[in-house]
Amino acid sequence: MPLNLSFVLDSRPQTHASADNFKLIQADTPPLQDGQVLVQHHYLSLDPYMRGRMNDSKSYAAPQPLGEVMIGGTAGMKEMLQFSADHKCFPKVEVVDFADANAGVAKVLANAARYRMVLKIEGFRAKQLGTA
Repeated sequence: MPLNLSFVLDSRPQTHASADNFKLIQADTPPLQDGQVLVQHHYLSLDPYMRGRMNDSKSYAAPQPLGEVMIGGTAGMKEMLQFSADHKCFPKVEVVDFADANAGVAKVLANAARYRMVLKIEGFRAKQLGTA
């Protein structure tokens, strides 16, 4: 198996985030189990909202735990989704209307979700603006 490289948040930035706030962890990639896939991530998107997650203070997003792999969007996941689409390998999903998002979250928290839940946001903004 390939070597797994992970960036973890090692300390909380006091002002601007720097390389000193992160640690590179190297480990062997564990063997895949039935039904698992290995995704190679090329880039981690560090979006502005993530700066707030690096703090341990109240925010709309939970703080990034110290010593854990950084949370964020990756190019590897996009490639995996494209590969799945190209080869017609589709996961089973439950589509939840955006207006029912809280019920979907409650289902996930109660371990009652059978499949990955996908929020349907099509038309939601228009409904909110009264233009639908």
